[in-house]
Amino acid sequence: MEAAARQDLSYTQNRELSWLKFNERVLLEATDPKTPLMERLRFVSIFSSNLDEFFMVRVGSLEDMHVVAPNDRENKSGMTPKEQIAAICAAVPPLLRTKDRIYRELSKELDEAGVTEVGYDALTGTQRDYVQEYYKQNIRPLLSPQVIDRSHPFPFLRNKALYAAALLTPNGKPAEKGKDGKEKQAGKDKDKDKDKPAGGKASPLGIVDVPDGLPRVISLPGPGARYIRTEIVIAAQLKKIFKIYDVSEEAVISVTRNADISLQEENFDEEDVDFLNYMRSLLKKRDRLSPVRLELEGKAPRLAKRLADFLKLDAKQVFSCESPLKLNYIDDIERCPPQLFFQKHTPVYPEYLDADEPIWEQVQQRDVLLFYPYQSMQPFLDLLRQCAGDPNVLSIKITIYRLARISAIAKALCAAAENGKQVTVLMELRARFDEQNNIDWSVELEEAGCRIIYGPDNLKCHAKLCLITRRERGGMGYIAQIGTGNYNEKTSTLYTDFCMMTADPAITRDAVAFFDNMQIGAISAEYEKLMVAPLAMKSRIMDLIDGEIAKGADGRIRIKSNSVTDRELIDKLSEASCAGVRVDLVIRGICCLVPGIPGKTENITVTSVIGRFLEHSRIYAFGEREEMKLYISSADLMTRNQNRRVEVGAPVSSPELKKFLSEYMDLLLSDNTKAWRQHSDGVYTRLAPGDAEPVTAQGWYLEHPIRFAPSRQPRNTLKRRLRWLWKRNT
Repeated sequence: MEAAARQDLSYTQNRELSWLKFNERVLLEATDPKTPLMERLRFVSIFSSNLDEFFMVRVGSLEDMHVVAPNDRENKSGMTPKEQIAAICAAVPPLLRTKDRIYRELSKELDEAGVTEVGYDALTGTQRDYVQEYYKQNIRPLLSPQVIDRSHPFPFLRNKALYAAALLTPNGKPAEKGKDGKEKQAGKDKDKDKDKPAGGKASPLGIVDVPDGLPRVISLPGPGARYIRTEIVIAAQLKKIFKIYDVSEEAVISVTRNADISLQEENFDEEDVDFLNYMRSLLKKRDRLSPVRLELEGKAPRLAKRLADFLKLDAKQVFSCESPLKLNYIDDIERCPPQLFFQKHTPVYPEYLDADEPIWEQVQQRDVLLFYPYQSMQPFLDLLRQCAGDPNVLSIKITIYRLARISAIAKALCAAAENGKQVTVLMELRARFDEQNNIDWSVELEEAGCRIIYGPDNLKCHAKLCLITRRERGGMGYIAQIGTGNYNEKTSTLYTDFCMMTADPAITRDAVAFFDNMQIGAISAEYEKLMVAPLAMKSRIMDLIDGEIAKGADGRIRIKSNSVTDRELIDKLSEASCAGVRVDLVIRGICCLVPGIPGKTENITVTSVIGRFLEHSRIYAFGEREEMKLYISSADLMTRNQNRRVEVGAPVSSPELKKFLSEYMDLLLSDNTKAWRQHSDGVYTRLAPGDAEPVTAQGWYLEHPIRFAPSRQPRNTLKRRLRWLWKRNT
């Protein structure tokens, strides 16, 4: 009997379809009238880029699975890979129609607010002259038109690049003659070369790429923020570009390719091949993987059919829409009124920390919690910089999954290595779509003197952990930092995440053991306080759930995660619900658990918060008040995180920090402005305040400072006083 057939599917749903529901929630944020117009347009852009990655990764993976294991059924819905692909392809077109409608409505509102996208046919005389001259000087010299016919093969279309494509027919005009006196045009009858049944002569295609080096929009002369998209200008020139043909159909197109590269499939042998160079070769291969989707902006059914045939795509893999295929040009639109954007938010330096005192000494006194993006990453950056120049600091060890392209953290690590510290960086080169950036930083860090390691075979290291060792009077001193998000200064201003710095002896001992294990490629479950995947995290979470099950109706579980897909954990949460435990899940994205099913999940709620900032932090809270056990972690409740990645979760012991995080969870659960609630049919509905006071967690922290008791100030020795005076005066 198949494993899926043995599973109870009454309270679970398919992962991919759940993800599409999440992306629909992102899209519908563009309809919130309280959000500034350009930010609403940005949500449409995020929806599109999310869908791009979904097809590249998830649909690409399903295509591969259909080839190697066509009869395998996933354990939440019992669907085969082919059935999942069919369900996805059926669910996407309605989302695109919603996107088109929202884009039309937003365009109208933006036009009234002074921001107008102008179509080519709507250009005024002055605007048309300007665009024609711009095209002649800046665009036409970069174009490489191609005709695809019997003599010219179909070109390689780059992943997610934009092209202007046309279905062509010879126009019967006299053709130009070459030096030999022969006509360059093969046909003269404009109707002779139309599409015919199999065996007939097919019409040629014309394709022009939209060069990457061009700006996405062209600002138009005159008042207001008026612009035209570059791809629309190129598409409007197709008749002139392919002048010996008539254009019967045209559209802006884009091809999405499979991006699911796998080390296991490549039979990587670490002893024979350098891992860094191997990853470089895999990235080159990704660019050539097979197509999984064709998109068209515009209605061109015959053109779509011809392109799909060339790309070997089924009709269900072809998607047409009226709105732009890529909206990543929002910040390039000139002269936009500032009130159409969110008011700029600058993360603050925590008032309970003293910027004039070493962070090391303040962390030695108490655990320090930073809450991004409301608070700045600066204290952690200060810690690294201060330690880089401290002669008593001996080593810095850190795991890195994603870095900013311009990274102050990487620069601090380089400075520490150049100052003679032992710096060890566990760099994850397989962080999808950040591989090249991580490769580049690996080279730079290594050149600065850092030791680069890559972690265990076949396991991505997704943990966020840093350990600093310092020589002190009583022996060695340690500080560990545990995060829920990446060491990326850019995303720390866009994602909600936590960074905890602690000198807790048990946690720092565990951090020492963790890095010792990683340096030799060992996987261990033997840690005192940290829960570490893949061997110990899931079992520890299951034990904590069992502890609440033992309390029955007095049990309480609150979990904040990006996604829930792991079948064992879903079943354990169902068991808790059946025991009367109150389970509240705050799950931003995928949730394969369906709440509210009688006898299965009736005591479980699922809330999704979609707002200005991406809710990224992970919190696990078991019990209430003084007896509550609370962890922050890098891991979601997903099979990949629990079974196929190195992840770290750390207990929060400080009563003050536990109280703060518990209140934060309660605030998320009471959000009636940016929250969605999942029902027993799997459908989400947006919560509304009604007659109650509007509550939004993100709005609360934007308006109210985060307050903790101030640090106890260290003794003001003469040496420290002189250093402070020197800093102040310089």
